[in-house]
Amino acid sequence: MKNGSVTSAELRKRAESAGVATYYRDWRDRRVPVGGDTLAAVLEVLEGSSGGPAGSAERRAEGGWRRTQGRGHPSLATPGPATSGAPPPPAGRTWGFTVQLYALRSRRSWAHGDLRDLADLAAWSARELGAGFVLINPLHAAEPSPPISPSPYLPMSRRFISPLYLRVEDIPEFGSLPAAEKARISALSAPLRARNATSDLIDRDAVWIAKRSALEIIHAHDPGPRRRAMFARFAVQRGESLRDWAAWCALAERYGPDFRCWPGPLRACHSPHAMAERGRLAARMEFHAWLAWLADEQLAAAQDAARAAGMPIGVITDLAVGAHPGGADSWADADVLALGMSVGAPPDEFNQRGQDWGQPPWHPRLLAGAGYGPLADLMGAAYRHAGGLRADHVMGLFRLWWVPAGATPDQGTYVRYDHEMTTGLLTGHACARAALAVGEDLGTIEPWVHGYLAARGVLGTSMLWFERAEDGRPLPPGRWRRGCLATVGTHDVPPAAAFVTGEQLELRARLGLLTRPAAERAAAAAAMRAWEDALRAEGLLSSRATGQPKASAVTTALYGYLGRTPCALVGVSLADAVGDRRPQNLPGTTDEYPNWRVPLCDAEGRAVLLEEITGLPLVYSLARAVADPGRAVG
Repeated sequence: MKNGSVTSAELRKRAESAGVATYYRDWRDRRVPVGGDTLAAVLEVLEGSSGGPAGSAERRAEGGWRRTQGRGHPSLATPGPATSGAPPPPAGRTWGFTVQLYALRSRRSWAHGDLRDLADLAAWSARELGAGFVLINPLHAAEPSPPISPSPYLPMSRRFISPLYLRVEDIPEFGSLPAAEKARISALSAPLRARNATSDLIDRDAVWIAKRSALEIIHAHDPGPRRRAMFARFAVQRGESLRDWAAWCALAERYGPDFRCWPGPLRACHSPHAMAERGRLAARMEFHAWLAWLADEQLAAAQDAARAAGMPIGVITDLAVGAHPGGADSWADADVLALGMSVGAPPDEFNQRGQDWGQPPWHPRLLAGAGYGPLADLMGAAYRHAGGLRADHVMGLFRLWWVPAGATPDQGTYVRYDHEMTTGLLTGHACARAALAVGEDLGTIEPWVHGYLAARGVLGTSMLWFERAEDGRPLPPGRWRRGCLATVGTHDVPPAAAFVTGEQLELRARLGLLTRPAAERAAAAAAMRAWEDALRAEGLLSSRATGQPKASAVTTALYGYLGRTPCALVGVSLADAVGDRRPQNLPGTTDEYPNWRVPLCDAEGRAVLLEEITGLPLVYSLARAVADPGRAVG
């Protein structure tokens, strides 16, 4: 797709009236015009779309809304929770671990971190270290059959939890199984448990094949009246959303996990043909709904364990920006999505080619026509059993970077949403749950958005590497925002040790991700020297050190720097705490790097299990650094 066609005044006027940006400011605050081809493609979707295939079934979900017969102009009973008020502020300053849960394994997990591991980490870090929360990656549901997509940020549904995170032995029905069937399940888990002690990549396919077989064994047994009643209550609570999810899973097992490739009549979620097929697949639908209930139950248990151990917040869950274009949410919500467009981000300092996340965005007009019901339902699901919610790319509540099909990420533009409504749904659900709302507001963002979110009680996100003063030097800790979550890095940024050693630059250079390798190496080295100078000026790093300080010393000092900021929350990466140097995700790569498949390992690449974390000195050093930043901890 070309992006250099002449943009006529009439085309610009149409774009501006539709909330489409005709130019944007990049991360260097340069004005970048949007090409005419991009504007025309976006306007074609905005002005010509009446929504995707819609069914005739009435829909009621946790958000409290109802959609009736028709396409494009549904009627609503209620728009979900109140869209006013501010979430409660944190009760004092606190810190907690940030963790990619799949990477955190214990001796009892099946080669993949699970919800029992989350409960145990939360309880231990609260009791022994005084942590106030654990922030986790999205636990969103993936495909019901292998191959399983590795990215937590490209799920099949954001409304339900992946059963990959189930601890099979914690399911109450497991305890009443006959000895022979327990032995069968033990035989399924044994090879996976043997992998926990290795640094082998996470193999979701192997994990799910074994877990699904075990779950089928358990599901075949009558749970008894009490458990049946509990499942029935969950099914009523989650309503049509659960039925749509279970139906998609059952159909995906038969026709594949991309509904766009299904037989034509099945591509509309509530078409007569799809509803008839649901009837024939009722048994499989019940199985997948049961899995959703078990996962919901175990997340609730993890939050209960965190609060019982003394955490004032507990588990902070993560909401991805969107879902897979062929997945369950896109199937159920096709009538309010902008099909033919993909969400992404323009080029920035760390991702200089821009990003295309492969997810269809909400269609602003059609979402408004649906009374924002689908978004209300999503927010309600996200806040179940959570002490807080981190909204990834929170700017998406204001505007999203749309990339037309066939275009490169830099050939997109911003499309605006009614941020009063979208943000109100986030804060309304937070208020209803007495939970925190954290917005990931990094990257290219309009300055006024920070103040808007802060005024409504939404905490921002401050990442150390991006916090700089006007002259480019590290921002002094006293000048950081108070109402935010402060971290050294994110899931899209290599661990701190990789910055200290320079390994992150070498890795990105090998993978062809640097546009100016020599200049970027020089800039990275200069930035690291500036941070070491700032740490020494704060007394957090010994001024007598010669040569390059050890990675662990600098990492500890960086967290001490965070501890001196006024930020309400401080997140300590568990990967940093064990000395890991490999990134979980390298934006701009697919098969070139094993994104989202790297288990938790130490600096030498040896696997670190949950039970071993309690004996690692660096874990305690980082905890002390954020809790007692007055000490020269480096």
